Amino acid sequence: MNLRDKIQAGAAKGDRFSSAGFILAAIGSAVGLGNMWKFPYITGKYGGAAFFLLFIICLVVIGLPVLLAELSIGRAGRGSAASSFVKAGGGRIWQRFGLLQVISPFIILAFYLIVTGWTLHYAVLSFSGQLYTSDDFAGKFGDFTGGYLPMIWQLVAAILTAYIVGSGVAKGIERFNKIVIPGLIILLLILLVRAVTLPGAGEGVSFFLNPDFSKLSPESALVALGHAFFSLSLGMGILITYGAYVDKNQSLGSATLAIGAGDLIYALIAGLIIFPTTFSFGIDQTQGASLVFIALPAAFSAMPFGAFFGGLFFILLAIAALTSAVSLMEVPVSYVMDRWGWSRRTSVAVLSILCFALGVPAALSFGLAPSLGNIGGKSFFDWMDFITSNILLPVGGLLTTLFAGYFWKKAGEAAGLTSGWFRAWVFTLRYIAPVLVVLVLLHTTGIIKFAGE
Repeated sequence: MNLRDKIQAGAAKGDRFSSAGFILAAIGSAVGLGNMWKFPYITGKYGGAAFFLLFIICLVVIGLPVLLAELSIGRAGRGSAASSFVKAGGGRIWQRFGLLQVISPFIILAFYLIVTGWTLHYAVLSFSGQLYTSDDFAGKFGDFTGGYLPMIWQLVAAILTAYIVGSGVAKGIERFNKIVIPGLIILLLILLVRAVTLPGAGEGVSFFLNPDFSKLSPESALVALGHAFFSLSLGMGILITYGAYVDKNQSLGSATLAIGAGDLIYALIAGLIIFPTTFSFGIDQTQGASLVFIALPAAFSAMPFGAFFGGLFFILLAIAALTSAVSLMEVPVSYVMDRWGWSRRTSVAVLSILCFALGVPAALSFGLAPSLGNIGGKSFFDWMDFITSNILLPVGGLLTTLFAGYFWKKAGEAAGLTSGWFRAWVFTLRYIAPVLVVLVLLHTTGIIKFAGE
């Protein structure tokens, strides 16, 4: 038995998730930064509660069937995001297709570590009170991102991620999520209570929970579907990789529902934190990073014990970012171990260095390297985000639906579905999900545009 076979045999025997650990880790991958700053942005832009209801429909009708497909492929294949397609019964061409789901999380992680570093830095600034020494929060954020300090925090985030993933599946990823996910829930509840008790918070709650269906459009439907994919970590190999570590007795259907519920509850609480806060302080919620790092600090500075609550908020973001970063890192690590037989620690060390190096130009594109700040109208950072979020992830999700819907003969057996649920699942994967994913791809790449865009 060669080195690679020994590593794979060892992983198959011992380094797997427990049932609870698997669900927490999968929820951790979904509980990222997107639901805390992207979700309020698109919800505010596309009609509040009406968009939230549309998001729920997309998550349940399309997101969960694709999620189940990815978990099933992973458990059936017991390999990396690339090799599981072949080991589950696909031809060799599927390994090349699956490789896209290894490349995309590696690129995402390269710029995701930068933002993770921002959250860690701002948590320190808030707790220490340094964030609130002046009210020029835009200037502070610009000075910070335009200097060298973000790369130091990027390195800190990379080291933390590497340490967790390098410790293994059970002793690293599972143990980390078992500790931080309960802590994240506590932080969410504390910030929720603070947000809904602010003066004028009721208007924000009303905007978020009272639907205005007149604002819905085909564009909002595609945006909702795209966010459902992104928030569930679909199309990026994470759930295929995690599925390979799931015990054969674990019900994938129940796990799918638990993961979807966790993602939905997190999005709901995020909305109940962001919207009351923004309405209370007259903040435009239709912003991205500036909402979190510029507008919300202004709100924290104006509320009692704002430095404390601001610190809790950024710790919450840092935890959410790290749980996603860990999931993103595990995908290429699993591939390298599976493909070349490297040890986990060697794989983590090499990939962490390469990922950090790839992220440096993205960090420099905020000011230190002007040439990287405008490449065809986008910064290096924005191009990495655009290519992965708008092209690679939809393509990865499309390949999963086509494989499970048309080419995988043992899909029903692997998913553990009864005949009725299996027929509905396959119908969705064959005729509904592919069409909608293609439409999302065409919209995010600008091929399809709607009036007003």
